[in-house]
Amino acid sequence: MTPRPKVLFVTDLAYPARGRRYGDEDVLLTSRLREDFDIALCHPLDAVALMDAFDLVVVRNSGPVIHYREAHEAFREHALARRVPVYNPLTGRGDMAGKGYLPLLTEAGYPVIPTLRYPVVPDRLPAADRYVVKPETGADSIGLRVLDRSEVVGLPPGAGEGQLIQPLVDFRYEVSFLHLDGVFRYALYAPDPERRWELEPYEPTGADLRFARRFVEWNTLDHGIQRVDACRTRDGELLLVELEDLNPYLSLDRLPEPVREDFLTAFGESLRRFAALHPRAGDPGPRRRPPGRTA
Repeated sequence: MTPRPKVLFVTDLAYPARGRRYGDEDVLLTSRLREDFDIALCHPLDAVALMDAFDLVVVRNSGPVIHYREAHEAFREHALARRVPVYNPLTGRGDMAGKGYLPLLTEAGYPVIPTLRYPVVPDRLPAADRYVVKPETGADSIGLRVLDRSEVVGLPPGAGEGQLIQPLVDFRYEVSFLHLDGVFRYALYAPDPERRWELEPYEPTGADLRFARRFVEWNTLDHGIQRVDACRTRDGELLLVELEDLNPYLSLDRLPEPVREDFLTAFGESLRRFAALHPRAGDPGPRRRPPGRTA
């Protein structure tokens, strides 16, 4: 009998996310994964100590990395050195690597909220009454400030180090396109910009899907979950807000039951494919065993 893959599921069940229930979503996901995997849950701060005993690490609702930056870097280094398969793979070019992709996409002409790195030349600032200034390593609006043009231009040397600057966009609503292994699965939107976590199912147009597909293709992740977050401007244009490829919340509780069941089935199939493609047989050095286990 072929042994079942052992999965370490990294999550912060107690993270106080506004309008989202990390714990509920990951309990649901792991309850389904137990049908095909031997699975254990751990906090992101414990992942390095535990991961060698598992065949596969799945990073899910682990919270903003800005809260545990050093531990996250240690996790990445350890996984790469020990050849531990991590899902999503650690090669993502979106939020997994910080928000430095936003100025790159701006320069390349992609439909993204125009983003510049500090310091900025005043003549290059997009026309706007107010601007959003946020850390390149930020998440969940942590460290975000809204400044007027004179404040942005007048930032003293060093005060904006590591910051990104964007015009404050007046938009009609935000919309998210969820992809699994590069395939579109569903979309959700927040009809009221003031209540951005109250999501409803969204029926995308062909143009919407082509918009989202551009960023999925740019990211070049063959496996894993990507959420393309965008805003619809007053003139009807879609602009990228962020490309979440580290631990995107899935909002499964907001989906119709058939859509949710289809995703859960597809997620399990994706993990089985990923585990089969990335066996641990070639890792350097002995695998650690949990206490109480014998050879």
